[in-house]
Amino acid sequence: MTEFKSGFVAILGRTNVGKSTLINLLVGEKIAATANKVQTTRTAIRGIVNTENSQIIFIDTPGIHKPKTKLNETMIETSFGVINDIDLILFVIEANSEEIGRGDMKILEKIKESNKKTILIINKIDLVKKEKLLNLIYIYQKQYNFEAVIPISSLKEKYRKVILDEIEKNLKPGPAYYNIEEYTDQTLRQLAEETIREKALIFLKDEVPHGIYVEVNKMKFRKNQKGEGLYDIEATIFCMRNSHKGIIIGKNGEMLKRIGQTARIEMEKNFDTKINLKTWVKVKEDWQDNDSIVKQFKMQ
Repeated sequence: MTEFKSGFVAILGRTNVGKSTLINLLVGEKIAATANKVQTTRTAIRGIVNTENSQIIFIDTPGIHKPKTKLNETMIETSFGVINDIDLILFVIEANSEEIGRGDMKILEKIKESNKKTILIINKIDLVKKEKLLNLIYIYQKQYNFEAVIPISSLKEKYRKVILDEIEKNLKPGPAYYNIEEYTDQTLRQLAEETIREKALIFLKDEVPHGIYVEVNKMKFRKNQKGEGLYDIEATIFCMRNSHKGIIIGKNGEMLKRIGQTARIEMEKNFDTKINLKTWVKVKEDWQDNDSIVKQFKMQ
């Protein structure tokens, strides 16, 4: 009989290399916000994959970047803070790199310090020619003894089994830490906040910088008149400037309505129940340096 394996796997990488898209692919469920922007992930998000012979707990971490606020510092602290307590690292880089950049080298140095088992994931291979990819693999393999190097395009389902098989091969025998029905340790409230924030990031494009965060003020389950389950959710989108507030609300409230509608549709699909969502926008200047708010993003 095959011995059951389990372990914690951290996904590390610079901002915008596709870590959140990758964890969603591996888990098979939408648990992390994926917007084509830097710093989309702010906290360490756990995703759980149960196979016949293993339980893999993924930790998606904030991207490594140059800190400018207390929030940025906390995000980087969270990313590097997970290394000591995990069994394996997935180090995600972009295929179109010519060399090891400053950010990737910083991560590599932390990996070397920890001497943890690491799988190198080279993402976005559809953007480069084979010769360039082979050269990049050669450069990285000179730096560290990776358990495996897997070139991928994280949007493609076919890479899921390849990565999961390689991870399973590198895990030790151990128990299932979570119920096999679970796929994340995030609460529904956290998932709701992530969903609303993701839609805001996508629709606002570059008009509003990453100066927003979402707080669910109310989340209550009830039955409607037809006896169907329904969540009443009230959420506030906080921003840093009055000018940003106007952009988020939009002309005649159209932008806020658009954010709310798409978030509601996705939540109904993910929560498998109807959602009654109300959203507001408030200004909270310089919240990124406010200790009481920033501590919410610290590693739990």
